[in-house]
Amino acid sequence: MAETGTPSANAPASHAPVPPTPPVPLSALLARDDLALRQIAGPAGPDVVVHWAHTSEMADPFPYLLGGELLLTAGVQIPDASAPGAFFDAYVARIVAAGGAALGFGLAPVHDTVPDALVTACDTHGLPLLEVPPHTTFSGVARAVWQLMARARLAELRRVTEAQQSLAAAAARPDPVPSVLRRLAQRLTGHAVLYGPDGAEIAAAGREPAPAVATALRNLTEVVRPAGSARPASATDTVDGTHLSAYALGPGEGFVLGITAGRREGGDHTIASVGAVLLSLLTGEHHSGAGAARSSALVRLLLGASPQDVAPLLQDGDGDRIVVHARPERRAPDPVAASALGAALGSPLVDLDGEVVRVLAPAGREPAPVPGWTLGVSAPAGPGGWPAADVQAARALARARATRAPLVRHGARPALSELVPEAEARAHARTLLAPLAPRPALVETLRTWLSLHGSWDRTAVALGVHRNTVRQRVARSALLLDADLDDPDVRMELWFALRQS
Repeated sequence: MAETGTPSANAPASHAPVPPTPPVPLSALLARDDLALRQIAGPAGPDVVVHWAHTSEMADPFPYLLGGELLLTAGVQIPDASAPGAFFDAYVARIVAAGGAALGFGLAPVHDTVPDALVTACDTHGLPLLEVPPHTTFSGVARAVWQLMARARLAELRRVTEAQQSLAAAAARPDPVPSVLRRLAQRLTGHAVLYGPDGAEIAAAGREPAPAVATALRNLTEVVRPAGSARPASATDTVDGTHLSAYALGPGEGFVLGITAGRREGGDHTIASVGAVLLSLLTGEHHSGAGAARSSALVRLLLGASPQDVAPLLQDGDGDRIVVHARPERRAPDPVAASALGAALGSPLVDLDGEVVRVLAPAGREPAPVPGWTLGVSAPAGPGGWPAADVQAARALARARATRAPLVRHGARPALSELVPEAEARAHARTLLAPLAPRPALVETLRTWLSLHGSWDRTAVALGVHRNTVRQRVARSALLLDADLDDPDVRMELWFALRQS
């Protein structure tokens, strides 16, 4: 039987609002030697937690409680009555009704001992009762609660961060969907299932839930599955003590992630949401068939087909595309960051090649700078010109990094080379640059140095070498070519040749 009655969309069920920080186990407070607290009534165990501490001497604190408090009192409000039992019974009942987590009773300065009637009332209503010794201040107890909450928060953030890194690594494996589900099941200590648009189970990982729980989870997925009207992105429920969660994947494609777990920690929703995002990226193209078309194109290339033959499988506009080379400004790129860059550029054709991400994007969509990335963009080209466009993008990226520009495009103006037949231009380039041909590093250094107007520092940055190395290579090139590189005519002729090589 479902304990919550009806599923909750977008938020877990709760009887009282609580802060987004992890709660503090009451046992952790009792273990603090500096506080010397002692529990003398009510339930104990790891399930008893507090979310904050509050001090009140009101005879009825109900209107001032939010729920989850460790309420601290010195007993100033106790009336001088002949029937204290009735007062304490009503007092504790109101604290429980307000959602109070526990009651701390100070032995000073009003009372020397905890009233027996209060102990009885706490046992009757199931409210943990702590004895606070005279040397322990209420502010000290409150400070200890916040210290423990801060530690728990830090531990939870560390757990979420490690889970995010683990899930990203799983998404980069050859079997990404099963790997992500396995990591989710491990991190959440439960069961993770991917359901297809038709509701069928595609893949699963973790300990199998009881049949009733599995059926309830499948029913919960229908709450978030698109059906011609707006649906919530996530939903939760609890069945037989097991927490259920369902997350819609992608923009209305029908895939759903289902999760069952025996417990629900504060960071579990964040971890599950990261898994849902990754699975959305991994499953988002199957519904439209675009992923299958790209797989077909790859197979045909591997079997010997030419780019012109497989290009029709990739087209979403005219025949031209651009090549974009990109490097992140800070850390090395990962598969998730590369996919996000491809999405920003409007293309799923992404290649993560070391520290550079290459994207084959539609030519009709003019790329714009992407925050956190440095981009080099080629000129538009058809399938036969994509290898040359790849070289253009690499050179544009080198220039962008050297000039610290967020984006550099390959020049699109008519070039001098258009005045000379291509075959003659290439033959002239081979003859002129023949002394450098056995030394590719010299060719690339000379090309970069000329493109950056002879700047040693910017060339060193673009090539990732020391400026003295640039000087030595350029000097060696001048010697082998028997040319004066300070002569602008020589530079122009060499640049023309290098553009043809």
